[in-house]
Amino acid sequence: MPTDSEILDEAARLLGTRTRIALCTVIEKKGSGPRDAGAKMVVCEDGKTYGTIGGGNFERALIDECIKAIRERKSKTVTFNLSKEPKEGTVATGMVCGGESTVFVDVMESTPRLVIAGTGYVAQPLAKLASIAGFEVVIVEDERGAAGKEQFPTAGKIVAGEFARVFGELELSSNDFVVIAHGEQEHDYAALRKAVEKNPAYVGLLGSRTKASILIQRLREEGVGEAQLRTLHAPLGLEIGAQTPEEIGISILAEIIQCRRQH
Repeated sequence: MPTDSEILDEAARLLGTRTRIALCTVIEKKGSGPRDAGAKMVVCEDGKTYGTIGGGNFERALIDECIKAIRERKSKTVTFNLSKEPKEGTVATGMVCGGESTVFVDVMESTPRLVIAGTGYVAQPLAKLASIAGFEVVIVEDERGAAGKEQFPTAGKIVAGEFARVFGELELSSNDFVVIAHGEQEHDYAALRKAVEKNPAYVGLLGSRTKASILIQRLREEGVGEAQLRTLHAPLGLEIGAQTPEEIGISILAEIIQCRRQH
């Protein structure tokens, strides 16, 4: 059985891979039960676990509660009934130990990341605003590689290369947000095609409704399904009457924050 230190190390490792997790800790045990207060286990958003709080129906019920909490992005305390007698306010397990176990489910996720494809006038204020809001910022520029830290001082990383290749290699998770703002249609489409396949929390396309309609139709013709398009915002940004690059950046970031908090 892993030690507490090993469980915490694994939680940190998983967060480093941009996986959302729940760190579960038994905070109270009444009567008979499999593990004492302090026992820990990590549950991933796909249901995989590390460590144990006792196994069996109790653990399966806990995993179900963890997955719900991760999807809702809300930590919570859950009391599990370890007897056959139903009890209000507890989660039934079907076990016959006779006691109760209360577990704190602490939902954890890595720093949200914003990936911006393009280095134009909107990208610069957006990157700065996103950094202020607590996002890790990654800039992806085309193969010309003209931008640098001077234009994007708050970016954690700047990657240059052909968009299809860069986005094909980029690992995206449910805690990643993508804004495609290059401006040249083929560059935007290359990034868009790869980004929607990876199912990040948000994919936004800068441009007119006509441009968005053309690229979305092209995606559908190439076999991209509606499930992959569900996170696509095209055109992107909240309708606040934004006109300047800074105002447009604010409208985009506001939509991303709205998506993140309601996701």
